[in-house]
Amino acid sequence: MGTILLFDAGNTNTKICLADDTGLGESYTLPTRPANTNDDWGLKIEAILQREGIVPSEVEACVISSVVPPLDPLITRMARRFLDCEAVFAGRDLKIDLDNEYARPEQVGADILVGCLSARLTYDAENIIVIDFGTATTLACVQGTAFKGGLICPGVLSSVSALAGGTAKLPKVDLTIESETLSWGKSTEECLNQGLVFGFASMIDGLVNKLAAQMDDPFVVATGGLARTIGQVSDSVNELRPDLVMEGLWMAYYND
Repeated sequence: MGTILLFDAGNTNTKICLADDTGLGESYTLPTRPANTNDDWGLKIEAILQREGIVPSEVEACVISSVVPPLDPLITRMARRFLDCEAVFAGRDLKIDLDNEYARPEQVGADILVGCLSARLTYDAENIIVIDFGTATTLACVQGTAFKGGLICPGVLSSVSALAGGTAKLPKVDLTIESETLSWGKSTEECLNQGLVFGFASMIDGLVNKLAAQMDDPFVVATGGLARTIGQVSDSVNELRPDLVMEGLWMAYYND
């Protein structure tokens, strides 16, 4: 079988991963810019394929999880023009084999459902909470084979941007900490880093603790760009899985 391209199109970045029937390959991250043309996307994809030594005709499909509707037609046209293949969208063209118990199922982001499917097929636990540290911080709850619902909270980087936009003197932060033990900062940078990293970890621990009242002994898996940063000081995260959504797209495509 040929190569497939997996796309996790988020509000801030789009992650692209090469894969085949044996598993995931290299991944790349591009800024999500729906205003760009399909030619712009196509030229970037061609550059990635060239770097990996793959001929465009070897790509059999683009498999996409997208929460950015204006981007969808661009990727569709790009796939047809540059790769001569079809774009396959999770939840629309590609079945996500979970019972969606949301009141309005169409409102659930494809990335959330794909991540939940990946976690369901990877872990044996009956109850699972999938935390995604993206533009927003989301907690998705899975019981058995059902997506039950979840929580949406501010994102770490969104909070940083809001602080920077509303204040004149706060410096930029790198969200790194020197110790996994909380201590008061002795500079504005330390205060921000400690407050954001430990603050979000405490938020996650508190929310998981409250959700556990409805979900007996949930297994908590974290993904997203800042999962490792927050997860290292969280008491509730059981496992970090940076490629959870990509793994879910891969599973859905080859199990379809």
